[in-house]
This record gives sequence, C-alpha cells and structure tokens, in this order.
Amino acid sequence: MDISSILESGLFRWVILPLLIFFARVLDVSLGTVRIMFVSRGDRLVAPLLGFFEVFIWVTAIGQIMKHMDNVFYYMVYAGGFAAGNYIGITIEDKLAMGKLAVQIITKQDASRLTALLRKHNFGTTVVPAKGKNGAVDILFTVINRSDIQKTVELIETCNPGAFYTIEDTRNVNAGVFPKQKTWKRMLRTRRRHLQRKWRRMRKGK
Repeated sequence: MDISSILESGLFRWVILPLLIFFARVLDVSLGTVRIMFVSRGDRLVAPLLGFFEVFIWVTAIGQIMKHMDNVFYYMVYAGGFAAGNYIGITIEDKLAMGKLAVQIITKQDASRLTALLRKHNFGTTVVPAKGKNGAVDILFTVINRSDIQKTVELIETCNPGAFYTIEDTRNVNAGVFPKQKTWKRMLRTRRRHLQRKWRRMRKGK
C-alpha cells in the first residue's frame, strides 16, 4: 500500500486527519494564550519564539481546512480544537503562575491584625488611613507573587471577611518583600548539594 492510497483512505480522511487538525489547533491556541502572558510581561525572547511555532502550526492546520472546504466535519473539529486550546492555555497559565499582582484591601475594621498576619507570611504591606462614604477606613497595599494569590485571599477572608479588595496585574516591580519561591534553579542547587553530601559519605565509608 503506497502513501497516496493511505491519504485517500476513509480512515485517514475521517479519523487521522481530523485528529491532527484538532490537536494542532489545541497546541497553537495554547501557545497563543501563553505567548500573550509573556508579551504582557515584556519578554522579548520567549514571546517571539512561541509566536513562531504558534503561526507555523496554525498555517499547517488551516491549510488542511482549505484543501477540504467541502467537509463541514473538519470545520467542527477545527472549532473544537480552538475551544479546547483556550481551556488548556488558561490552565497552563494558571499552573505557571508567573509575574506579580498588586492587591489593594479596604477595610472598615482595625487593620492591625490583618497587617500583622500578612507581614507574618512575609507579604510586604503598606497601610494608609483614608475616609470612605460611610466613615474612616484603612487601605492596605501589597504586591504578591502570582503563585501566592490563593494564600493571600485566604488570609484576607479569614481575618476580615467583610473587607473589599481588588487584585490587578502589575508588569514591573522594584525591590519589595516577598515569600521565597521554589524556583527550578533553587531546587536544582538543593538537589546538587544533597547528591554531593551523599557522595562524600559514600567515599568516607570506603
């Protein structure tokens, strides 16, 4: 069986090719979602690289659609891949949790307990007294790692459930106090030190 007969077979036209289109669309949309994240952070290396592969995959997928414009099933597969790609791209972005977020908290209660709790968890916090519509309030400002958003919200809602707070993306941060993150470099250094200590113990044992 030659290649031309395989390409013309029903298995290829109705199973293999639709799956290729679907997964190509999933991949290129996922890359596009992640690329936008890097663009918003001003990354001039990763964003263009992702954009290259994103467009290359998209052109490949749309080329197959153009060759089979009489097949509505391919349109459905293409649209399904786009929808799935958005979902997967957002999931990947959440897992990466890159960048910083600016948190603003407005509370009518005494902010000293919440401030102390945030600082205890190593979130640098600035408190400013202010006046709202219904009286005096305290405004707390803090900038957090995106990976710490859930912990921060839990601290706010545990300490002051009625507080009003907003969370916004921030592009650049200079200095500040943040909890330590388990970066890949730190994990590799820790693993290397562990292996070195193990190797030294083995040599002493000999």
